[in-house]
Amino acid sequence: METIMEEVVIVGAGIAGLATALALKRVGIRALVLEKAECLRTTGAALNLFPNAWIALDALGVSHKLTPLYAPLTTGSITNVATGGVQQISFTGVFSGNGEGPRPVHRKKLLEVLAEELPPDTIRFSSQLASIETQQFPSKSGASAASLAVVHLKDGTTIKSKVLIGCDGLHSMVAQWLGLSAPIHSGRSAARGLAVYPQGHELGSNVQQFVDIGKRAGVVRLNDTEVFWFITCEGDYRTYDPNTIQDEVLNHHASNFPSAFLDVVRHSDLSSLSWAPLMMRNPWNIIVGNVSRGNVTVVGDAFHPMTPDLGQGGCCALEDAVVLGRHIGNSLIANGGGKKSLVPEEVAAVLEGYAKERRWRAAGLVTGSYVSGWVQQSGKNWWRKMLRVVFYSYLFVMLARYVKFDCGKLPGGGDDDRVGDDRKPDGSSKLD
Repeated sequence: METIMEEVVIVGAGIAGLATALALKRVGIRALVLEKAECLRTTGAALNLFPNAWIALDALGVSHKLTPLYAPLTTGSITNVATGGVQQISFTGVFSGNGEGPRPVHRKKLLEVLAEELPPDTIRFSSQLASIETQQFPSKSGASAASLAVVHLKDGTTIKSKVLIGCDGLHSMVAQWLGLSAPIHSGRSAARGLAVYPQGHELGSNVQQFVDIGKRAGVVRLNDTEVFWFITCEGDYRTYDPNTIQDEVLNHHASNFPSAFLDVVRHSDLSSLSWAPLMMRNPWNIIVGNVSRGNVTVVGDAFHPMTPDLGQGGCCALEDAVVLGRHIGNSLIANGGGKKSLVPEEVAAVLEGYAKERRWRAAGLVTGSYVSGWVQQSGKNWWRKMLRVVFYSYLFVMLARYVKFDCGKLPGGGDDDRVGDDRKPDGSSKLD
Protein backbone atom coordinates (compact mmCIF):
# COMPACT_ATOMS: atom_id res chain seq x y z
CA MET A 1 0.00 0.00 0.00
CA GLU A 2 0.93 3.67 -0.40
CA THR A 3 3.32 5.33 2.07
CA ILE A 4 3.40 9.12 2.20
CA MET A 5 5.83 11.49 3.92
CA GLU A 6 4.54 14.81 5.28
CA GLU A 7 6.06 17.60 7.34
CA VAL A 8 2.99 17.91 9.61
CA VAL A 9 -0.20 15.82 9.79
CA ILE A 10 -3.34 17.17 11.43
CA VAL A 11 -6.19 14.80 12.26
CA GLY A 12 -9.61 16.43 11.94
CA ALA A 13 -10.94 19.24 9.73
CA GLY A 14 -13.06 21.03 12.32
CA ILE A 15 -12.40 24.49 13.73
CA ALA A 16 -9.25 23.37 15.56
CA GLY A 17 -7.80 21.44 12.62
CA LEU A 18 -8.40 24.09 9.98
CA ALA A 19 -7.21 26.92 12.25
CA THR A 20 -4.03 24.98 13.11
CA ALA A 21 -3.34 24.27 9.44
CA LEU A 22 -3.81 27.96 8.66
CA ALA A 23 -1.54 29.04 11.53
CA LEU A 24 1.18 26.76 10.18
CA LYS A 25 0.65 28.08 6.68
CA ARG A 26 1.10 31.63 7.96
CA VAL A 27 4.53 30.71 9.40
CA GLY A 28 5.55 28.91 6.22
CA ILE A 29 4.79 25.26 6.96
CA ARG A 30 2.47 23.10 4.97
CA ALA A 31 0.27 20.55 6.80
CA LEU A 32 -1.87 17.70 5.56
CA VAL A 33 -5.30 17.56 7.25
CA LEU A 34 -6.94 14.14 7.48
CA GLU A 35 -10.75 14.19 7.66
CA LYS A 36 -12.80 11.02 7.97
CA ALA A 37 -15.92 12.59 6.43
CA GLU A 38 -16.40 12.87 2.68
CA CYS A 39 -16.59 16.66 2.80
CA LEU A 40 -16.24 19.56 5.20
CA ARG A 41 -18.40 18.81 8.25
CA THR A 42 -20.58 21.87 8.74
CA THR A 43 -22.89 20.41 11.39
CA GLY A 44 -23.58 22.59 14.39
CA ALA A 45 -25.70 25.69 14.10
CA ALA A 46 -23.64 28.52 15.58
CA LEU A 47 -21.23 29.59 18.28
CA ASN A 48 -20.41 32.80 20.10
CA LEU A 49 -16.92 34.12 19.44
CA PHE A 50 -15.65 36.30 22.27
CA PRO A 51 -12.91 38.94 21.86
CA ASN A 52 -10.17 36.39 22.62
CA ALA A 53 -11.29 34.44 19.55
CA TRP A 54 -11.24 37.56 17.37
CA ILE A 55 -7.66 38.24 18.45
CA ALA A 56 -6.79 34.74 17.27
CA LEU A 57 -8.68 35.24 14.01
CA ASP A 58 -6.76 38.50 13.53
CA ALA A 59 -3.51 36.57 13.92
CA LEU A 60 -4.74 34.04 11.37
CA GLY A 61 -5.62 36.86 8.98
CA VAL A 62 -9.33 36.09 8.52
CA SER A 63 -11.28 38.17 11.05
CA HIS A 64 -12.09 40.80 8.42
CA LYS A 65 -14.08 38.22 6.48
CA LEU A 66 -16.44 37.60 9.40
CA THR A 67 -16.88 40.83 11.35
CA PRO A 68 -18.98 42.59 8.67
CA LEU A 69 -21.44 39.67 8.71
CA TYR A 70 -22.15 39.47 12.44
CA ALA A 71 -23.03 42.26 14.88
CA PRO A 72 -21.65 42.17 18.43
CA LEU A 73 -24.06 41.37 21.25
CA THR A 74 -24.73 44.31 23.54
CA THR A 75 -27.14 43.24 26.29
CA GLY A 76 -28.83 40.19 27.72
CA SER A 77 -31.80 39.28 29.86
CA ILE A 78 -32.42 36.32 32.16
CA THR A 79 -36.06 35.42 32.79
CA ASN A 80 -37.02 33.24 35.74
CA VAL A 81 -39.69 31.00 34.21
CA ALA A 82 -41.38 30.29 37.55
CA THR A 83 -41.69 33.88 38.77
CA GLY A 84 -41.48 35.93 35.59
CA GLY A 85 -38.71 38.03 37.09
CA VAL A 86 -36.18 39.46 34.64
CA GLN A 87 -32.54 40.32 35.31
CA GLN A 88 -30.59 42.45 32.83
CA ILE A 89 -26.89 42.05 31.97
CA SER A 90 -24.61 44.08 29.71
CA PHE A 91 -21.80 42.80 27.48
CA THR A 92 -20.56 46.28 26.64
CA GLY A 93 -17.12 46.84 28.10
CA VAL A 94 -17.18 43.57 30.05
CA PHE A 95 -15.30 41.35 27.61
CA SER A 96 -13.32 43.90 25.64
CA GLY A 97 -11.62 47.22 26.09
CA ASN A 98 -13.23 48.50 22.90
CA GLY A 99 -16.70 48.03 24.37
CA GLU A 100 -17.78 45.23 22.04
CA GLY A 101 -19.40 42.04 23.22
CA PRO A 102 -19.15 38.59 21.64
CA ARG A 103 -20.36 37.99 18.10
CA PRO A 104 -22.48 34.93 17.23
CA VAL A 105 -21.17 33.22 14.07
CA HIS A 106 -22.45 30.39 11.89
CA ARG A 107 -20.15 27.42 12.43
CA LYS A 108 -20.41 26.60 8.73
CA LYS A 109 -19.25 30.08 7.73
CA LEU A 110 -16.31 29.98 10.11
CA LEU A 111 -15.16 26.64 8.69
CA GLU A 112 -15.55 27.86 5.12
CA VAL A 113 -13.53 31.02 5.82
CA LEU A 114 -10.70 29.00 7.36
CA ALA A 115 -10.74 26.36 4.62
CA GLU A 116 -10.67 28.80 1.72
CA GLU A 117 -7.37 30.21 2.97
CA LEU A 118 -5.68 26.81 2.65
CA PRO A 119 -4.17 25.28 -0.52
CA PRO A 120 -6.73 23.08 -2.35
CA ASP A 121 -4.91 19.83 -1.57
CA THR A 122 -4.53 20.51 2.16
CA ILE A 123 -7.52 18.40 3.26
CA ARG A 124 -7.61 14.70 2.49
CA PHE A 125 -11.22 13.57 2.92
CA SER A 126 -12.48 10.02 3.60
CA SER A 127 -9.31 9.39 5.63
CA GLN A 128 -10.07 7.54 8.85
CA LEU A 129 -7.36 6.55 11.30
CA ALA A 130 -6.79 2.89 12.09
CA SER A 131 -3.75 3.20 14.37
CA ILE A 132 -0.90 5.47 15.47
CA GLU A 133 2.73 4.65 16.25
CA THR A 134 6.12 6.38 16.35
CA GLN A 135 9.40 5.32 14.78
CA GLN A 136 12.77 6.32 16.21
CA PHE A 137 15.73 7.14 13.99
CA PRO A 138 19.29 8.28 14.79
CA SER A 139 19.95 11.99 14.92
CA LYS A 140 22.22 13.37 12.19
CA SER A 141 23.73 15.77 14.70
CA GLY A 142 24.63 12.97 17.08
CA ALA A 143 22.19 14.21 19.71
CA SER A 144 19.30 12.20 21.10
CA ALA A 145 17.27 10.18 18.63
CA ALA A 146 14.39 11.86 16.84
CA SER A 147 11.11 10.24 15.85
CA LEU A 148 8.50 10.14 13.14
CA ALA A 149 4.80 9.85 13.82
CA VAL A 150 3.22 7.12 11.73
CA VAL A 151 -0.52 6.95 11.12
CA HIS A 152 -2.18 4.03 9.39
CA LEU A 153 -5.47 4.74 7.66
CA LYS A 154 -8.29 2.26 7.24
CA ASP A 155 -7.83 2.32 3.45
CA GLY A 156 -4.32 0.89 3.92
CA THR A 157 -2.39 4.15 3.44
CA THR A 158 0.53 4.87 5.78
CA ILE A 159 1.54 8.48 6.44
CA LYS A 160 4.74 9.49 8.22
CA SER A 161 5.35 12.97 9.57
CA LYS A 162 7.65 14.97 11.82
CA VAL A 163 4.63 16.28 13.76
CA LEU A 164 1.21 14.77 14.43
CA ILE A 165 -1.50 17.07 15.79
CA GLY A 166 -4.79 15.62 17.01
CA CYS A 167 -7.74 17.92 16.31
CA ASP A 168 -10.15 15.00 16.19
CA GLY A 169 -12.62 16.18 18.77
CA LEU A 170 -14.29 14.77 21.84
CA HIS A 171 -13.44 11.11 21.20
CA SER A 172 -9.95 11.81 19.87
CA MET A 173 -7.85 8.79 18.91
CA VAL A 174 -4.75 10.96 19.25
CA ALA A 175 -5.70 11.94 22.82
CA GLN A 176 -6.24 8.27 23.64
CA TRP A 177 -2.81 7.43 22.23
CA LEU A 178 -1.27 10.14 24.40
CA GLY A 179 -2.96 8.60 27.44
CA LEU A 180 -5.32 11.46 28.30
CA SER A 181 -8.36 10.36 30.27
CA ALA A 182 -11.69 9.92 28.52
CA PRO A 183 -14.09 12.88 28.73
CA ILE A 184 -16.61 12.69 31.57
CA HIS A 185 -20.29 13.59 31.59
CA SER A 186 -21.09 16.97 33.13
CA GLY A 187 -24.53 15.86 34.33
CA ARG A 188 -26.38 17.85 31.66
CA SER A 189 -27.40 17.52 28.02
CA ALA A 190 -28.15 20.19 25.44
CA ALA A 191 -30.40 20.63 22.42
CA ARG A 192 -29.41 23.23 19.84
CA GLY A 193 -30.88 24.54 16.63
CA LEU A 194 -31.18 27.32 14.10
CA ALA A 195 -34.53 29.08 13.59
CA VAL A 196 -35.27 30.70 10.24
CA TYR A 197 -37.62 33.65 9.68
CA PRO A 198 -37.76 34.36 5.92
CA GLN A 199 -39.69 37.60 6.52
CA GLY A 200 -37.42 38.69 9.35
CA HIS A 201 -37.68 38.64 13.16
CA GLU A 202 -37.73 41.30 15.86
CA LEU A 203 -34.95 40.03 18.10
CA GLY A 204 -32.37 42.75 18.60
CA SER A 205 -28.66 42.50 19.37
CA ASN A 206 -29.18 40.88 22.72
CA VAL A 207 -29.30 37.45 24.32
CA GLN A 208 -32.48 36.20 25.94
CA GLN A 209 -32.09 33.45 28.54
CA PHE A 210 -34.78 31.54 30.41
CA VAL A 211 -34.09 29.54 33.58
CA ASP A 212 -36.18 27.02 35.44
CA ILE A 213 -35.42 24.25 37.92
CA GLY A 214 -32.75 22.11 36.26
CA LYS A 215 -33.17 23.85 32.89
CA ARG A 216 -31.69 26.80 31.05
CA ALA A 217 -32.50 28.01 27.54
CA GLY A 218 -31.55 30.91 25.33
CA VAL A 219 -31.96 32.60 21.97
CA VAL A 220 -29.31 34.61 20.13
CA ARG A 221 -29.72 36.71 17.00
CA LEU A 222 -27.42 35.73 14.13
CA ASN A 223 -28.75 38.05 11.45
CA ASP A 224 -32.06 39.54 10.27
CA THR A 225 -33.56 36.14 9.38
CA GLU A 226 -31.81 33.57 11.61
CA VAL A 227 -31.79 32.94 15.35
CA PHE A 228 -29.69 30.39 17.26
CA TRP A 229 -31.35 28.67 20.22
CA PHE A 230 -30.36 26.17 22.90
CA ILE A 231 -31.72 24.43 25.97
CA THR A 232 -29.74 22.51 28.58
CA CYS A 233 -31.34 19.99 30.92
CA GLU A 234 -30.13 17.74 33.67
CA GLY A 235 -29.48 14.13 32.68
CA ASP A 236 -27.75 12.11 29.98
CA TYR A 237 -29.81 12.30 26.82
CA ARG A 238 -29.04 11.94 23.12
CA THR A 239 -31.18 11.66 20.01
CA TYR A 240 -30.45 12.22 16.33
CA ASP A 241 -34.04 12.48 15.08
CA PRO A 242 -34.86 16.18 14.48
CA ASN A 243 -38.62 15.73 14.79
CA THR A 244 -38.15 14.05 18.16
CA ILE A 245 -35.85 16.84 19.32
CA GLN A 246 -38.31 19.56 18.40
CA ASP A 247 -41.25 17.68 19.92
CA GLU A 248 -39.39 16.94 23.17
CA VAL A 249 -38.39 20.58 23.60
CA LEU A 250 -41.83 22.02 22.80
CA ASN A 251 -44.01 19.51 24.64
CA HIS A 252 -41.83 18.34 27.51
CA HIS A 253 -38.66 20.18 28.48
CA ALA A 254 -39.79 23.73 27.66
CA SER A 255 -43.57 23.41 27.65
CA ASN A 256 -43.88 26.04 30.43
CA PHE A 257 -41.36 28.45 28.91
CA PRO A 258 -42.40 31.84 27.49
CA SER A 259 -43.88 31.92 24.00
CA ALA A 260 -40.88 33.97 22.81
CA PHE A 261 -38.68 30.89 23.20
CA LEU A 262 -41.22 28.35 21.95
CA ASP A 263 -41.84 30.37 18.80
CA VAL A 264 -38.14 30.25 17.96
CA VAL A 265 -38.07 26.46 18.39
CA ARG A 266 -41.13 26.11 16.12
CA HIS A 267 -39.27 27.99 13.36
CA SER A 268 -36.32 25.61 13.50
CA ASP A 269 -34.57 24.34 10.42
CA LEU A 270 -34.89 20.66 11.28
CA SER A 271 -31.57 19.80 9.64
CA SER A 272 -29.78 22.01 12.21
CA LEU A 273 -31.14 20.30 15.34
CA SER A 274 -28.95 18.26 17.68
CA TRP A 275 -29.21 16.88 21.19
CA ALA A 276 -26.28 15.36 23.04
CA PRO A 277 -24.69 15.07 26.51
CA LEU A 278 -22.37 17.88 27.57
CA MET A 279 -18.93 16.37 28.12
CA MET A 280 -15.72 17.70 29.64
CA ARG A 281 -12.23 16.52 30.51
CA ASN A 282 -11.11 16.38 34.12
CA PRO A 283 -9.14 19.63 34.56
CA TRP A 284 -6.48 17.88 36.63
CA ASN A 285 -5.78 15.52 33.73
CA ILE A 286 -5.25 18.54 31.49
CA ILE A 287 -2.70 19.93 33.96
CA VAL A 288 -0.68 16.76 34.59
CA GLY A 289 -1.58 14.51 31.63
CA ASN A 290 0.34 13.95 28.41
CA VAL A 291 -0.87 16.88 26.36
CA SER A 292 2.18 16.22 24.21
CA ARG A 293 4.53 13.26 23.90
CA GLY A 294 7.48 13.34 21.57
CA ASN A 295 6.25 14.74 18.27
CA VAL A 296 2.52 14.28 18.99
CA THR A 297 0.11 16.78 20.58
CA VAL A 298 -3.55 17.81 20.63
CA VAL A 299 -5.56 20.98 19.97
CA GLY A 300 -9.16 22.01 20.64
CA ASP A 301 -11.73 19.52 21.91
CA ALA A 302 -9.19 16.72 21.63
CA PHE A 303 -7.23 18.63 24.30
CA HIS A 304 -9.84 20.31 26.51
CA PRO A 305 -13.49 19.40 25.88
CA MET A 306 -15.65 21.71 27.98
CA THR A 307 -19.28 22.60 28.53
CA PRO A 308 -20.56 25.57 26.48
CA ASP A 309 -21.52 27.75 29.46
CA LEU A 310 -18.75 30.32 28.91
CA GLY A 311 -18.86 30.00 25.13
CA GLN A 312 -15.15 29.14 25.09
CA GLY A 313 -14.87 25.78 23.30
CA GLY A 314 -14.28 27.21 19.84
CA CYS A 315 -12.54 30.31 21.19
CA CYS A 316 -10.00 28.24 23.10
CA ALA A 317 -9.37 26.06 20.03
CA LEU A 318 -8.52 29.16 17.99
CA GLU A 319 -6.15 30.29 20.75
CA ASP A 320 -4.49 26.85 20.70
CA ALA A 321 -3.93 27.06 16.95
CA VAL A 322 -2.16 30.41 17.16
CA VAL A 323 -0.03 29.47 20.16
CA LEU A 324 1.07 26.19 18.57
CA GLY A 325 1.79 27.98 15.29
CA ARG A 326 3.83 30.56 17.18
CA HIS A 327 5.97 27.92 18.92
CA ILE A 328 6.59 26.01 15.68
CA GLY A 329 7.22 29.21 13.71
CA ASN A 330 9.74 30.48 16.26
CA SER A 331 11.58 27.16 16.05
CA LEU A 332 11.67 27.44 12.29
CA ILE A 333 13.08 30.98 12.46
CA ALA A 334 15.69 29.94 15.01
CA ASN A 335 16.92 27.30 12.60
CA GLY A 336 17.20 29.45 9.52
CA GLY A 337 13.62 30.12 8.40
CA GLY A 338 12.96 30.26 4.67
CA LYS A 339 12.31 26.83 3.23
CA LYS A 340 14.26 24.97 5.88
CA SER A 341 12.36 22.02 7.33
CA LEU A 342 11.54 21.46 10.96
CA VAL A 343 14.43 19.98 12.93
CA PRO A 344 13.14 16.60 14.16
CA GLU A 345 15.35 16.61 17.24
CA GLU A 346 13.75 19.85 18.44
CA VAL A 347 10.09 19.00 17.78
CA ALA A 348 9.46 17.39 21.19
CA ALA A 349 10.72 20.46 23.06
CA VAL A 350 8.67 22.78 20.83
CA LEU A 351 5.46 20.86 21.46
CA GLU A 352 6.15 20.65 25.17
CA GLY A 353 6.55 24.42 25.21
CA TYR A 354 3.13 24.76 23.60
CA ALA A 355 1.60 22.31 26.10
CA LYS A 356 3.17 24.13 29.05
CA GLU A 357 1.77 27.47 27.88
CA ARG A 358 -1.76 26.10 27.34
CA ARG A 359 -2.33 23.65 30.23
CA TRP A 360 -3.39 26.00 33.00
CA ARG A 361 -5.50 28.28 30.85
CA ALA A 362 -7.35 25.35 29.30
CA ALA A 363 -7.92 23.75 32.71
CA GLY A 364 -9.18 27.07 34.06
CA LEU A 365 -11.67 27.47 31.22
CA VAL A 366 -12.96 23.90 31.63
CA THR A 367 -13.45 24.51 35.35
CA GLY A 368 -15.00 27.95 34.88
CA SER A 369 -17.40 26.63 32.23
CA TYR A 370 -18.58 23.81 34.45
CA VAL A 371 -19.05 26.06 37.49
CA SER A 372 -20.82 28.67 35.38
CA GLY A 373 -23.27 26.07 34.07
CA TRP A 374 -23.89 24.61 37.53
CA VAL A 375 -24.66 28.04 38.99
CA GLN A 376 -26.89 29.19 36.12
CA GLN A 377 -28.90 25.95 36.06
CA SER A 378 -31.35 27.16 38.69
CA GLY A 379 -32.05 24.68 41.49
CA LYS A 380 -34.84 24.32 44.04
CA ASN A 381 -32.79 25.52 47.01
CA TRP A 382 -33.09 29.19 47.93
CA TRP A 383 -29.32 29.50 48.21
CA ARG A 384 -28.82 28.30 44.65
CA LYS A 385 -31.33 30.85 43.41
CA MET A 386 -29.51 33.53 45.36
CA LEU A 387 -26.18 32.28 44.01
CA ARG A 388 -27.49 32.70 40.46
CA VAL A 389 -28.40 36.34 41.18
CA VAL A 390 -24.92 36.91 42.62
CA PHE A 391 -23.38 35.18 39.60
CA TYR A 392 -24.90 37.55 37.05
CA SER A 393 -24.24 40.59 39.24
CA TYR A 394 -20.61 39.89 40.23
CA LEU A 395 -19.11 36.51 39.26
CA PHE A 396 -20.08 36.99 35.61
CA VAL A 397 -17.76 40.00 35.42
CA MET A 398 -14.93 38.06 37.09
CA LEU A 399 -15.25 35.19 34.61
CA ALA A 400 -15.42 37.69 31.76
CA ARG A 401 -12.04 39.05 32.83
CA TYR A 402 -10.58 35.56 32.68
CA VAL A 403 -12.03 35.05 29.22
CA LYS A 404 -10.14 38.13 28.04
CA PHE A 405 -6.91 36.81 26.58
CA ASP A 406 -4.37 37.75 23.95
CA CYS A 407 -2.83 34.65 22.38
CA GLY A 408 -0.23 36.77 20.58
CA LYS A 409 0.79 37.03 16.95
CA LEU A 410 2.34 34.58 14.56
CA PRO A 411 6.02 35.05 13.68
CA GLY A 412 7.04 35.90 10.13
CA GLY A 413 6.99 33.08 7.63
CA GLY A 414 5.05 33.54 4.48
CA ASP A 415 2.01 32.06 2.81
CA ASP A 416 4.05 31.16 -0.24
CA ASP A 417 6.70 29.23 1.68
CA ARG A 418 6.22 25.48 1.44
CA VAL A 419 8.55 24.00 4.03
CA GLY A 420 9.27 20.38 3.22
CA ASP A 421 7.29 20.66 -0.02
CA ASP A 422 9.13 17.97 -1.96
CA ARG A 423 5.89 16.34 -3.03
CA LYS A 424 4.51 15.10 -6.33
CA PRO A 425 2.09 17.21 -8.38
CA ASP A 426 -0.88 15.46 -6.73
CA GLY A 427 0.34 16.54 -3.30
CA SER A 428 1.83 13.23 -2.15
CA SER A 429 5.39 12.07 -1.67
CA LYS A 430 6.05 8.35 -1.80
CA LEU A 431 8.81 6.70 0.17
CA ASP A 432 10.57 3.56 -0.99
